[in-house]
Amino acid sequence: MSKKIDLVPLGDRIIVEPIEEEEVTSSGIILPESAKERPQRGTVLAVGPGPRGDDGKHIRMDVESGDVVIYSKYAGSGSEFKIEAGRKVLILSEKDVLAKVSK
Repeated sequence: MSKKIDLVPLGDRIIVEPIEEEEVTSSGIILPESAKERPQRGTVLAVGPGPRGDDGKHIRMDVESGDVVIYSKYAGSGSEFKIEAGRKVLILSEKDVLAKVSK
């Protein structure tokens, strides 16, 4: 499920590919780009080594590549990057992740 990317996150950062939601409402109304909500779900593509504790060792992160996560609405503002044609990723801090979606 995880896809190869050329970005390596540092510290407590994770790279997430947003999952675009439906563009048509349940009643069949097609939403224009300006009316869509910003995605808040995404697939984790890469995970940094984690923050450092007082002893200097990395603290293991709670998420891993392949996890589907829900993140804060405005998380990653200003850190959206295109990695391929039509493919965008966000670089988030682990604290921006609210939950993992169970499989």
